[in-house]
Amino acid sequence: MDFLQDHYAIKNELLLILISVILGLFIGAEREYRNKSAGLRTFILVCFGACLFTILSIKIGVANPDRLAANIITGIGFLGAGVIFKGDNKIEGITTATTIWATASIGMAVGSGYVYIALLGTALVLIVLSALTYLQSFIDNYNKVREYKIALTNAEDIQYCETIFKGHHLRYQMLKQQYSTGNLTVIWRLTGKNIHHEEIIKRLIDDPKISAYQF
Repeated sequence: MDFLQDHYAIKNELLLILISVILGLFIGAEREYRNKSAGLRTFILVCFGACLFTILSIKIGVANPDRLAANIITGIGFLGAGVIFKGDNKIEGITTATTIWATASIGMAVGSGYVYIALLGTALVLIVLSALTYLQSFIDNYNKVREYKIALTNAEDIQYCETIFKGHHLRYQMLKQQYSTGNLTVIWRLTGKNIHHEEIIKRLIDDPKISAYQF
């Protein structure tokens, strides 16, 4: 009787591990498709590892089963921090880091036997990562915030830039100035519709008073 119970328990645990691998694969495939810093193998291993640690917590931490499980969250925090980095104008990798954190919670749910919660969690993660991307693009089209680094041939052309921004219906804020041997470089934060950003890029390319720009 004990043998049958142990056999059933092993089969159940192997099934949970397999489910965690599959759910991690779904999330990892979405991140891999978008060429993010953490991809397919990372998310499979995160989900699988969280599931296995949770199973072990239940089996070996009989008196205090949450002891190992609580440390999973701490470990995932260090792992998530590793994929966050500073880009030119903003912090990158935060979405991937939070996805790793959410994937670990899915693995823990599977390891605890709450497969339906894990399935729901996976669906919600994929919806947030995929479907809401279109909503984010829609918002960006109407309120795109972008920082421009513009090099001017004349130090008196700051007001000229402001006139250009107003003409293209962009709200502007001067962030920084740098002057060197007759050249003035100004960093601007421009806010407005994406189509207006595209228009001003064409203007900057053809404008003789703008020696260089970067965004």
